[in-house]
Amino acid sequence: MDTPKTADRWFALQVRTRWENSATALLSGKGYRTFLPTIKAKARRGGSSKEIAVPLFSGYVFCQFDVSNRLPILVTPGVIAVVGRGRVPIPVEDAELVALQRVVASGFEPEPWPYLEVGQPIRIQDGALTGLEGILVSFKGSRRIVVSISLLKRSVALEIDRASVCPVPAPRTNDFGSLALQGALA
Repeated sequence: MDTPKTADRWFALQVRTRWENSATALLSGKGYRTFLPTIKAKARRGGSSKEIAVPLFSGYVFCQFDVSNRLPILVTPGVIAVVGRGRVPIPVEDAELVALQRVVASGFEPEPWPYLEVGQPIRIQDGALTGLEGILVSFKGSRRIVVSISLLKRSVALEIDRASVCPVPAPRTNDFGSLALQGALA
């Protein structure tokens, strides 16, 4: 029997390079919910340039399905594998996928960013992305929030106004080490 933890979760699929749109269309045609985040890029052909949509994470597509019935996914042309550890598929964290969907739908211009594991967690306080949490970084004098997809070791960044963010408080625990660290930061 499927549990909510494994049934109809979002997974990252590794797909052949430049097959992201085709794989997404084929999976959608099979009735699966898919998500292919894209960004605008300039393409030059014949001396002129035009803006096109390119995948934010080249070689990856997100798909919602029951992991115990993944064969129809794996036989889809362009799909290489379900991302996981070894042969065990691991679902994308719900909060990370929702954050990525909000960033793409916000109208801001996200850009690919190196994956970060360290940095100060922050929360946006106002605007279209209110409540969104990420990591604050400084890049060429401007402030950016980085939203990460841990499973893919990929991130996106967008420029924000420093006044619109606040630090995310560290969770309180009874662990002496954590309390000492919180006291040192205060």
